[in-house]
Amino acid sequence: MKWSISDIPPQYGKLAIVTGANSGLGWHIAFQLARAGSDVILAVRSEDKGRAAVERIREQLPQVKVRAEILDLASLASVRTFAAKINKESKVDLLVNNAGIMAIPRRSVTEDGFERQFGTNFLGHFALTGLLIPALLQGRAARVTTVSSIAANLRMKRIKFEDLQLEQSYDPWTAYCQSKLADLMFALELGRRCAAKNFPILSNAAHPGYAPTNLQTSGPGRPRGWAQRVFEKFASHEAELAALPILRAVTEVDAAPGSYFGPSGRFQLTGHPVPIKIPKPARNEEAAAKLWGIAESLTGVVSPQKPL
Repeated sequence: MKWSISDIPPQYGKLAIVTGANSGLGWHIAFQLARAGSDVILAVRSEDKGRAAVERIREQLPQVKVRAEILDLASLASVRTFAAKINKESKVDLLVNNAGIMAIPRRSVTEDGFERQFGTNFLGHFALTGLLIPALLQGRAARVTTVSSIAANLRMKRIKFEDLQLEQSYDPWTAYCQSKLADLMFALELGRRCAAKNFPILSNAAHPGYAPTNLQTSGPGRPRGWAQRVFEKFASHEAELAALPILRAVTEVDAAPGSYFGPSGRFQLTGHPVPIKIPKPARNEEAAAKLWGIAESLTGVVSPQKPL
């Protein structure tokens, strides 16, 4: 049987946060979680785009409880402000670490001085998750699903600890691949650390395969070339289908801690969601622990720990 949105179990009484939910995969994830009964917070950078995304959901699902909140993952100050607000007002049942940027042509840094892809895709979500531990501990069978990529198994055989911020040699795709490998390692290490502390938080991961969303043009000066357009025509699926592996990871009742979901098709580019093998570089627990320690030092967020 092919897993589809009809297999999403009821999510009534849950609160879900989806980062990067104003468009693309994030919007479809948020829409389907709302459709299944969850209250949903769309964590977005732009107030106008967030409002428009909420309106699009409400047009089709008038009775659901959805709202947008400002979150810029390239700013630790923004992450802290967002997390403080959520911890103060609510519990969190589902956290979907989805937002990301891809292959920025020239190296740039976040306001905190991190290489932008590493800082946004990985460090921002690392800090957000750590800061939301108090709300997640109040949730009902809380789950954190982090969106990785097939890029996690491309180019990078390991994290480049000797040049983590790619200051010595920057390549757009190397930066992206490293950030998505870091995301996958983070998801696995979070699960191990929560288990060690007996925290009732399940951490897993998923990747969408290949979908022609605005992620592919999020890097300044990156219009689609002819080769990319041809590739998309024959080896991609729509964002609605690409969101399914993430939705399965988020909602499947029997999903195991540390599970990883992706498309079933050739090279995991397209197809219905299935459990997939974790790439070898992400299974290095020593490297994951080292990366975690560095992330704590860079962000100042030490987690997971119970609130004071």
